[in-house]
Amino acid sequence: MAAKVCLVTGASSGIGRATALELLRAGHTVYGAARRVHKMDDIRAAGGHVLAMDARNPEDLDRVVAIVLDEQQRIDVLVNNAGTVMHGAVEDVPLDLARDQLEVNLIAPARLVQLVLPAMRAQRSGTIVNVSSIGGEIALPLGSWYYAAKHALEAFSDTLRMEVRPFGIDVVIIQPGIIRTEFEDQTAAQLREMSGNGPYRDMAEAMAKRSETGLSEGSDPGVVAEVIRQAAESDHPETRYAVGWLADKLLELNRSLPDREFDALVTSSNR
Repeated sequence: MAAKVCLVTGASSGIGRATALELLRAGHTVYGAARRVHKMDDIRAAGGHVLAMDARNPEDLDRVVAIVLDEQQRIDVLVNNAGTVMHGAVEDVPLDLARDQLEVNLIAPARLVQLVLPAMRAQRSGTIVNVSSIGGEIALPLGSWYYAAKHALEAFSDTLRMEVRPFGIDVVIIQPGIIRTEFEDQTAAQLREMSGNGPYRDMAEAMAKRSETGLSEGSDPGVVAEVIRQAAESDHPETRYAVGWLADKLLELNRSLPDREFDALVTSSNR
């Protein structure tokens, strides 16, 4: 299989870092993009390219894609992985923080898609991998804006898939379950800051304590990276891949249980 030119966002840690390294091990040309360039030394050491990029800055998005196209004349795989999360009750989270969730988790990936599509259409091939979450289908308490953004990213991806298929371009949604990363290291602090002193304090404190026990049973980011590589290399990838601890189980429960039964199941330990 010919090596592919891959752009991976959020590559300084977690799933993004693991994906960049997995693609490099498979012989692909990889550009890792993230704010924390100093956290991508291992990607550079493995033969990858590293680029500074803040998903909140449209000029950064334009510049990163322009660099890849200038140096490689093509982009075969875009992995939209950069993301952020904010915890707190709907009533408590300021709307400027809600907008930030949508900006990073939805608008920035959409802009990168717009930027890579002309090249992919011209080459009549390409794979766009949007890293969602099981939270792209399910929702849990005190995370409304993150779940709203991921639900929206999945709807965006479904529409995009139908639009670009005639040009030989695939769109893939990745739905990680519980993964051991630093992504939610601030969960407890966020819950207590946003909702720890108001009417939702009991629920917030229960969830904060649960988050502090850690994710020891979660899957390694490498299991997600391997699935992303498989999707990127496939001539006919699946449209969705659920991967990691509890992913299939929670999605199946959400799809099969009535709404109120699912609500009761996921909130029972928050009381």
